[in-house]
Amino acid sequence: MMRAVCVDVPGGVEDLLLRTVSRPHLKDGEVLIKVHAAALNRADLLQRRGLYPPPPGESDIIGLEVAGTVHTLGPGVMSPWKPDDRVMALLSGGGYAEYVAVPEQLLMPVPSNLTLCQAAAIPEAWLTAFQLLDFIARVKEGEVVLVHAGASGVGTAAVQLVRLFGAVPIVTAGSAEKLKLAEKLGAATGFNYRTDNFVQGVHEFTQGKGANVILDCIGGSNWEKNVSSLAMDGRWVLYGTMGGRTVEGELLGRLLSKRGHLLTSLLRSRNLQYKADLVAAFSHRVLPHFSAQPASLRPVIDSTFKLEDVSEAHRHMEANRNMGKIVIDVNPQIL
Repeated sequence: MMRAVCVDVPGGVEDLLLRTVSRPHLKDGEVLIKVHAAALNRADLLQRRGLYPPPPGESDIIGLEVAGTVHTLGPGVMSPWKPDDRVMALLSGGGYAEYVAVPEQLLMPVPSNLTLCQAAAIPEAWLTAFQLLDFIARVKEGEVVLVHAGASGVGTAAVQLVRLFGAVPIVTAGSAEKLKLAEKLGAATGFNYRTDNFVQGVHEFTQGKGANVILDCIGGSNWEKNVSSLAMDGRWVLYGTMGGRTVEGELLGRLLSKRGHLLTSLLRSRNLQYKADLVAAFSHRVLPHFSAQPASLRPVIDSTFKLEDVSEAHRHMEANRNMGKIVIDVNPQIL
C-alpha cells in the first residue's frame, strides 16, 4: 500500500484527497520508484479540474515528474539500474504518490551535486523546454528566442537552454522580480507584459528584425503581439493556451505576411518511443551540464510543500506567485 493524492470528482483544490491506495503493479520493462519528491505543472491543475485526462492506460493519479530511488525492477528490465539508485523520471501520471511505476527508458540518473528535491524539478519542465527548442523549433546559434512566462518552470529552463545552445533568450513575465530572475539566469532582456509593450521591446532589441523563435504557453490573447514580434520566416511554437483557445482576426493573413511557421506540441500524449528518444537526447546533450564544475545549468525551486499540503501548493501555482518550480516533498526521509 502507499499514500497518494486522488481526485474522485474534478474541481477545486478542496477535491484533492490524500488516502491509502495499492502500489502500482509493474508491467514488463518498468521500474518501481520510491518517490522522494514530485513537482507541479500547469497540466496538474487542468487534470484536477477534469480538463486534461491522462492518456489511455496511464495512472489517473496526478503528477508528471518525480525523483527518488529505485525500489524494484520489473520483468524484462534491460537497463543496469539497481535498488537504491537515485533517479528522476518523466511520467504520464502517478507522481503524487509514494511509489510510481515508470518505463525504464524514461529514467535518468540524478546529478551527484543535486538533491532529490532539486532533481524532481527537472524531468517534465526541462524535457518540455528541450523538446520545444531542439526537436520542434530547431534553434540555431545566434537566433533570438522570445520566451513567454520566463520565470515559470519551463521558462527558467528554456532561458538556460537557449544560452547553452548559443542563442539569445529574451522573456516576458508579470513582475519586475520575475524579470530579474530570468535575467539572472541569462535572459538578455525582459518585458513586463502587464505594463510594457513587449512588441516594441522585441523590435528595439532586435533592431527591427523580430524574434526568430517564440515559445508561447499563452495562446489566444497573445496572437497579434506574437505575430508582430516574429521575424520573417520565424517559428512560433505554441505549447499551452493559458490565454485562451480561440482567435479572432486575420491570424492567417498576418502570419502569411511573415512567412511564419506556427508549430504546436504537447509532451504527455507522445508515445513511449518518442519520449525515450527525447530522454536519451537530453541525457546526452544537456544532463552533464548540471554536474559540471562549475554547473552551467540549475533547476530553479520556488517553494516546497508537504504531501499533506498539496492543496496549498495548487493554490500557490494558481495565484501565479511561483518563480521556478513548486516541489512536493513526498518521502522526506529519503536523502
